Amino acid sequence: MPRVSGVDIPPEKPIWISLTYIYGVGRSNSKAILREAGIEFGRHAKELTEDELAKIITIIDRDHPVEGALRRAIQQNIARLRDIQCYRGARHRRALPVRGQRTRSNARTRKGPRKTVAGKKGVKELGK
Repeated sequence: MPRVSGVDIPPEKPIWISLTYIYGVGRSNSKAILREAGIEFGRHAKELTEDELAKIITIIDRDHPVEGALRRAIQQNIARLRDIQCYRGARHRRALPVRGQRTRSNARTRKGPRKTVAGKKGVKELGK
């Protein structure tokens, strides 16, 4: 099982799909990496030679932030938004959607399960 950037990539899948198992490498990045390395997309990961794997690893290390470094950079960006107290930082702090989605009827994924609040008494009940 080939190991790239600290991740075991599946040997039975085409290499362009296998590279997407690395955090920070999607389908388009995967194809760009393989194009630069001169490797066909259809080849399986187990068919690659050590030299080809080394090419892929050097390209990823040189040009693409992946795995721990990328996660750390994202967390630092979110922490910066919180520190400068901008709107997006406040939305992150309160665990609400950040990109302008509606929250009155949706956003259950971000807000969590419903917390039911008791309603006020009706007008008819107060008049008795």
